[in-house]
Amino acid sequence: MKYAVLDLGTNTFNLLVAESKEKNKYQIILNTKEGVKLGEGGINQKFITEAAFLRGISAISRHMEKIKNLKVDDIKAIATSAIRDATNGQEFLCALKQKFNLDVTIISGDTEAEMIYLGVKQTLPDFDQIFMILDIGGGSNEFIIADNSRILWKKSFPIGMARLLERFNPSDPINTEEINRIDSYLEEELIDLFETVKTLKPEILIGASGSFDSFVKMLISIKKVNHTEGNIFHHIPYQTIEYLNQRLIISTKKEREMIAGLEPVRKDMIVLASIFVMFVLKKTGIKKIYQSSYSLKEGAIYQMVEKEGREGKRK
Repeated sequence: MKYAVLDLGTNTFNLLVAESKEKNKYQIILNTKEGVKLGEGGINQKFITEAAFLRGISAISRHMEKIKNLKVDDIKAIATSAIRDATNGQEFLCALKQKFNLDVTIISGDTEAEMIYLGVKQTLPDFDQIFMILDIGGGSNEFIIADNSRILWKKSFPIGMARLLERFNPSDPINTEEINRIDSYLEEELIDLFETVKTLKPEILIGASGSFDSFVKMLISIKKVNHTEGNIFHHIPYQTIEYLNQRLIISTKKEREMIAGLEPVRKDMIVLASIFVMFVLKKTGIKKIYQSSYSLKEGAIYQMVEKEGREGKRK
C-alpha cells in the first residue's frame, strides 16, 4: 500500500508519501514541501488573507499532482493551527474539497503533539533520561515531555513564529530591547511548561523538524555539526546553538538570504525561532540538544501503516 500525508501547516504545506512494508515498517518514496505562509498578514486576526488563500490552493494543486503520479492508495490530510483558528478556515477546506475532492481533518493541539511524539520516537536512540520534544510551528509550538515508552505531559501553545512576527514586528536586524520584550512575553505564556519542567525534570531537548532542520542545515554548512548521508537525528552542542543564535540576531534579512541551508520561507522567522529556543534552554537549564527530522507527518504515516498491520492480522 502507498500512503500520502498532507500536513497543512502555517508556514509550509508538507507532503510525505510512503509504501508500507512488513512488520509495520514503511519506505519513504517522497518527502517534499511548499512554502505557503498561510498566516501572513492575518494570523493574529484569525483570518487567512486572499493572497495566502491562493498560495495554499496552488501548493495543494502541485502536491495532488505528485500524489496522482505516484498512484497513492490512501491520503490523510491534516490541518493545524492557522486553519484551526481562522474564521475562514472551513471556507479554505471547502475549496480544497471542491477543487481536489480532498477531505481535510482539523486536529487539536493535543492530537498534534501526540502525532509529533510518534514521529520523533521513530528516530530516537534508547534514552535513559526523560526528554522534551519541541516542534516550532508558525501558528503554535508543541511541547511533549516523555520517555521512550510514553508521553508524560504535552501541550500546544498558540505562540508560533508567524504570530510572534506579526505581534512584535522586529527591526532588521532585531535589537536588544525587542529581544527583551519577546523574552518577557514568553515568560508569561509558557508558565505551565516551566512549572511542569520543575516536576518532571527533562534533561534533553529534541527539536522536531521545521526550524530545527534549518538550524542543523546551517550548522552542517559551516561544519559545526557532523553529518552523514541519510542521517535523520543529530546532536547539536550547546555552544553551537549559542553561536548560531548570536549570528542570527545580528543578521539582516538580506544577509539571511545568503546563509547556506536556510530555506527562503524561514528567513523572516528563523531569528524568532532561535530566540525562542535559547529562552527555553536557559529557563529549563537543559544542555543536551538533538534534532530529529521526523515529526507530525511521519507520526501520521506510522499510524496508517500500523492500522494496515492490525487489520491485516484480523483478516
